[in-house]
Amino acid sequence: MDSALARLPSLDLLRGFVAVARRGSVTLAAADLFLTQSAVSRQIRGLEEHLGVPLFLRRHRAIELTPEGERLFRLADAWFVQLAEHVESLRQRHAETPVTLTSTIGAISLWLLPRLGEFQAAHPSLDVRVSAGNRAVDLEREGVDLALRYGPPERAPYGAVRCFGETIVAVASPALGLEATLEDNDFSRLTLLEYDEIAQPWLRWTDWIRPLGLGRLKPRARLGFSQYDQVIFAALAGNGVALGRAPLVAQLIADGRLVALKSRGRPLSADYGYWLIERRGGDSASRRRFVDWLLEEAARTRTLMDALELS
Repeated sequence: MDSALARLPSLDLLRGFVAVARRGSVTLAAADLFLTQSAVSRQIRGLEEHLGVPLFLRRHRAIELTPEGERLFRLADAWFVQLAEHVESLRQRHAETPVTLTSTIGAISLWLLPRLGEFQAAHPSLDVRVSAGNRAVDLEREGVDLALRYGPPERAPYGAVRCFGETIVAVASPALGLEATLEDNDFSRLTLLEYDEIAQPWLRWTDWIRPLGLGRLKPRARLGFSQYDQVIFAALAGNGVALGRAPLVAQLIADGRLVALKSRGRPLSADYGYWLIERRGGDSASRRRFVDWLLEEAARTRTLMDALELS
């Protein structure tokens, strides 16, 4: 072993000395180091004995550095600052890379967030950042890792993975006590919950009930919402009947929080799906773990939809 290294005082003694010199107080230094005041005092005495010189002048309710202590403090303090910065850089280099995902407000609120806690519990050190919005984000330009995007197959970019399709089913709170078959209910007593989105007519009651021959039925009232998750939250609150996107409401139906009101006709489905899209480059172990988890959850959703006859 290098004899020069062997003659150096221990790191603990030097750390206690620097903490006291910075604070000008043994009490405050002890709080910074999460040690007792007597432990820090022993560190200072041990360093002075090791060096053979006093490092502090003890005065009434105050301590001051001796000239030898001042010189040692300037050297040791700068070294500790550099060491702390380097240690932090090493920690950040080996930390989990954050993963960013964007999707529609409805998909984030109704599908992702109820499941995300399970992933966080399994991967507490992985930082996931979620951006909810109905604008299609340019992943390359904005540096976003992933998108769960809603659209028809022809608009899905190369490499996109289809998570699940779109089937529409009427849903309501069980508290309303409605018949299981939609046509058997008295529409004059129902409030229809509408998603006010012209670009997606299959989510509007006027376009949905016509193929089922229900166009002659007049509801008691209609409530319109600008965001799809608001429609489902209103249904959960018992405010009326909503058109449920099967992959987004399947778990709510399975949990008994919503009931599916089947039609005598075939379930309506739009030629749309939910696609997982990855940004080119910037791949990481963190992203791969998150993508694997997303695809596993999507598979569970498809299985649940099949079990509930919502496919």
